[in-house]
Amino acid sequence: MKTLSDLRGKRRVTAVATLAGAAVLVTSLVAAAPAPAEPPVGEAVNLSSIVPMHEEVLYAGATTGSYFWDDASGRQGDTGMPAIGKPMQKGLFASPSWPLGTEGYIMYKGRKAKFFIGDRGPGIPSDSGVMLDIDGKTFAELTGTTWNENTLTVSGDVGHIPIEYVITRWGDGPGLRGEPAPFSSGAWRG
Repeated sequence: MKTLSDLRGKRRVTAVATLAGAAVLVTSLVAAAPAPAEPPVGEAVNLSSIVPMHEEVLYAGATTGSYFWDDASGRQGDTGMPAIGKPMQKGLFASPSWPLGTEGYIMYKGRKAKFFIGDRGPGIPSDSGVMLDIDGKTFAELTGTTWNENTLTVSGDVGHIPIEYVITRWGDGPGLRGEPAPFSSGAWRG
């Protein structure tokens, strides 16, 4: 007749053997899996609410965004025509490192916007983690404020916002794919 102690001991041995077998299986599956070509898509982003079904997600993450408007007028710190050679427009964003022509979506407090990288920036703020310049019109829509065409500013006191982003197409222009890098890194030359 088996005692309670005998049954518990057998249960422990079975549990240890099961765990060891699972560890070997997981290790072999991980070793067999191909390494991703680029860092994995961020789990914090709810992709189904951002990206249409027909578009592929290449990269995702989160950063801080500011706003700008460079229409070559020289007003409000305007630095001239956007680097991509297209006129300033809604949906044209600036990145300190991503390739020009890169496309994707951003999300802020449930509001979504489509973008393409057409300029360089933010400059010095990117050293502090502000890695995306959003055109002023889109920034105003995302924050529920208004855009002033005369002053090239948004109403209110919001200048930086936390955003989630998804890249759906890497551009062919100069720059580096992957996590955004500060302007001072020179990655935009890549």
